[in-house]
Amino acid sequence: MSKKIAIIGGGNLGTAIAEGLINSGFVLPQHIIITKRNIATLKPLEEKGVLISNDNTEAVKFADWVILAVKPFQVKDILENLLPHLDAQRHALISVITGIWIKDIQSVIGDNFTLFRAMPNTAIAIQQSITCICKYKASEEQTQYVADAFNQLGKTVFIEEKLMDAATVLGACGTAYAMRYIRANIQGGIEIGFDAATASLIAAQTVKGAAELLLTKHTHPEQEIDKVTTPKGCTIAGLNEMEHQGFSSSLIKGIVTSYRKILSDM
Repeated sequence: MSKKIAIIGGGNLGTAIAEGLINSGFVLPQHIIITKRNIATLKPLEEKGVLISNDNTEAVKFADWVILAVKPFQVKDILENLLPHLDAQRHALISVITGIWIKDIQSVIGDNFTLFRAMPNTAIAIQQSITCICKYKASEEQTQYVADAFNQLGKTVFIEEKLMDAATVLGACGTAYAMRYIRANIQGGIEIGFDAATASLIAAQTVKGAAELLLTKHTHPEQEIDKVTTPKGCTIAGLNEMEHQGFSSSLIKGIVTSYRKILSDM
């Protein structure tokens, strides 16, 4: 029998998850219910067959899996209201709430429930996210189900929860870092003669192709770099100038600075 899913929180992330799961065929639309105070914005999902509601309790009673996709400041009150209707034998919970740890959820509902914490990035909107996941009291079957679900939305990796802050920097902040690199590439392209639209296309597709090489061939970046650097060539000249200007070191320092910022705000 197919599992039924409740998505508590029909914002951008919650709707992206719902759309990805039904577009991929992972779950039937009528086996998903998604909630939001103003359900008018959920009408496009309803037209696809997804159930919509402004009643979180109704959603939990319907479902086997509960995905929490609300704002961090909302989670305590929502869980307290849901607790009388949650059954540890039936329900498993997945939190995609930034900054909320498993222990934070357990402080409200106790430690009898199967819990997953998942951190996708904004590319989930086009089913190209990297989602980092950790778990508590989960069976192999439950773990595989969660992996299969989020693999419909990109790629997944299971990590220890203590690495979630680091994963935020590498996988979520990393989107902004990559965008900044692409923007600089576009600016350089314009300076050497391309119009903005053409430079943007070339830069974005080149980065996409480079990433796909690593994901498909499982090679190290230096192996792929070696293939396009020839003695006395233009590629190595450009790479060396970037390194002289601190390209790699500035990127590494940026990542470490972002990570330290997260830790200092805790």
